[in-house]
Amino acid sequence: MVPRRRRPPPSVFIFPRFLHSSNPRFPHPRAKFPNHHRSSSPPPNPRTAPPRDSGSPFAAEMPPRRLSAKRRRCRATEAAAAEADALISLPPDVLDDILTRVGIRDAVRTSALSRAWRRRWEALSSLDLNFPSLGYDKVPLGAVDCILLRFPGSVRRFCANLDNAYAGRIHDWLRVLCRRGIEILDLRFGYGFALPSSVFSCSRLTSLTLTSCVIPLLPQGFVAFPELRRLTLVYVQLQEYGGYQLEEIIDTSPLLEYLSLISVLIRSDYVRKWVIRAPNLRHLVACSDYDDDGWILKKLTSLRCAEIAFTVFLVHRNFAKFLSGLVQVTELSVVTGYIPSSAKMPEILCKFHNLKILKLNVHFYKQHPIMLTLYLLKSAPNLEELKLKIYDEEELEFEANGEFLNALWADGMCANLQVVQMSGIHWLPNEMSFIKLILSKARGLHTLSISHSEEIVMSTEDALNELLRYRRASTEAQILFKGKTKDYY
Repeated sequence: MVPRRRRPPPSVFIFPRFLHSSNPRFPHPRAKFPNHHRSSSPPPNPRTAPPRDSGSPFAAEMPPRRLSAKRRRCRATEAAAAEADALISLPPDVLDDILTRVGIRDAVRTSALSRAWRRRWEALSSLDLNFPSLGYDKVPLGAVDCILLRFPGSVRRFCANLDNAYAGRIHDWLRVLCRRGIEILDLRFGYGFALPSSVFSCSRLTSLTLTSCVIPLLPQGFVAFPELRRLTLVYVQLQEYGGYQLEEIIDTSPLLEYLSLISVLIRSDYVRKWVIRAPNLRHLVACSDYDDDGWILKKLTSLRCAEIAFTVFLVHRNFAKFLSGLVQVTELSVVTGYIPSSAKMPEILCKFHNLKILKLNVHFYKQHPIMLTLYLLKSAPNLEELKLKIYDEEELEFEANGEFLNALWADGMCANLQVVQMSGIHWLPNEMSFIKLILSKARGLHTLSISHSEEIVMSTEDALNELLRYRRASTEAQILFKGKTKDYY
């Protein structure tokens, strides 16, 4: 029986016989790795091992170890979580201020930072919601439902621009917002949307803005807006007797300070008179393209600033009566549109004793705007600043020469006038005649600044040389040329 060959111990490795030959193709392993049997550790990694020779010029040029994209994202998440945990230790009022400033979209996104932030935005005392493009494939409508359902606190401000196809959700939102004590409500729709009557149930409103919608009739039991301070209606329609409805809303808002009525249409066969009565009103904006909207101004004792933009109503018989309700203002802005040449301009008999600043957007190629400008200057004996924006787009229809302008001038006009600004002029004869009149009559004038439009009828150099030859009633009057008008219109 052949004895069985014993297996060598594990520490001794017997190389195959053919490796012990002197063949150069198969060298002895110890010739290549002489210390292989002495060390059990793996060979060093050239990427992580330090250089053998620190003085070598290639040692400093070895690239650092690059982390994988997954590892970098993991570290960024850990850093964000650490910063979030550091922020969560701030006082609650500071956290509320931070979340309020970043907006509702980013405030909700903080739920993904860490477990401590998961419901932190729901602990805010109030929210300001602003959706400038709701329903236009930019913000999903379900987001509003989710926020209103999850947030238990009050909603201070809600602003939304809604497409009519999705505006039907506004009824449910208004019911929720009413229970949450909404204060500022700004709703913009496509033209002709029927606004639900639930808007009148928001009794804690301080500011209400409605754009491009049909306002319903007041519901039974309508109390008031006791805290309303700002009311803005733009391109809205009212049912028949809508003027009386507006009158009731304004009367039942004793704190109203700002009122803006821009292109408000009342559906009726004929005009019914209604009164704007607001003793605390300080700023009024009235803009209309219709003949007469029927409004009458009464008891506006606190009014300080008024902006009016009319077209046909400027030559209506009730326009002078309308202006009589604005005699207490200190700043008046008037924008004129197209006025028929056959219309008769009514003379303004009331006096604006408190008026200091007068702003006019007029064109000087017709007779009526020039007459309106001089009528207003005659009615403001204490006027200090006059700003004119001129938009002449057509050829002259009427020549307002020096004889015509002097006939409309009266003693005491522009006695306190100090600053005159004229922008958008074309160097037309009517404009030059008006400048000549102001320079020769305003004894307290300090500066007259002028800027021209893109289209001019004469060179700027010739126009300025002509202006320098005009006689000046004030020795301190200076003419400042501002070049081309930048903010035209």
